[in-house]
Amino acid sequence: MLRPTLSRADHARERGSSTVEFVLVAPLVLLVALAVVQLGLALHVRATLTSAAAEGARAASLAGADAEAGVRRTTTLLEESLTGSVVRRITARPAVVDTLDVMVVRVEARLPLVGLLGPAMLEVEGRALREGWSG
Repeated sequence: MLRPTLSRADHARERGSSTVEFVLVAPLVLLVALAVVQLGLALHVRATLTSAAAEGARAASLAGADAEAGVRRTTTLLEESLTGSVVRRITARPAVVDTLDVMVVRVEARLPLVGLLGPAMLEVEGRALREGWSG
């Protein structure tokens, strides 16, 4: 099938349309790209906080350890992997979950988000079964 050819008048009317299309589409593409980067950053922070809280709970649940050991371990891990302005508070406490003694480490942090989308704060918990001496 033959394509219809454009006359000179048609070419003149189309002149500059690609520039306008670029100006309209480029900001949308940039916005989507920045949103993907922002989502990746938020997921990285969440995963790092969760991992550090779980490791802190494990350290605090060892026989002979106390809650402060979990806070220290979590703080050390987060100082090595995230900036200090992200983490707001780290707490550790013993708890009972389904009749099991566990140690719970809770981390409250600020999400480094740009704009007003999404939550500003994130809270994660790590839990570990407490070791004890029998007998």
